[in-house]
This record gives sequence, structure tokens and C-alpha cells, in this order.
Amino acid sequence: MEEVRPRLEAFAAEMLRPLARRDQRAKGELYLRGLMLDGKRKSMQPMAER
Repeated sequence: MEEVRPRLEAFAAEMLRPLARRDQRAKGELYLRGLMLDGKRKSMQPMAER
């Protein structure tokens, strides 16, 4: 995951730029990262627990 992190952060920054609030952008990046992890449930709470 470490080699992917800079690319993911750049992608997230570009895609989430229109969001007005910084906390929304931060949660959006976490959500994108969670989608890439293993796990069946892809909602925020189970991803945050992983």
C-alpha cells in the first residue's frame, strides 16, 4: 500500500477538490482507501474499524 499512497492521495485531492469542507475531503480520502482494502462491507463504519 505504501507505494500506492502518493498516487492515491493525488487522485483523492483531485477528485475531492470541489468539496467545500476540509473534513469532507479527509473522510473522502479515507473512504477511497477503505474501498481498496480487503473486506466485504464497504460502508464507512466497517472500513474505519479495519
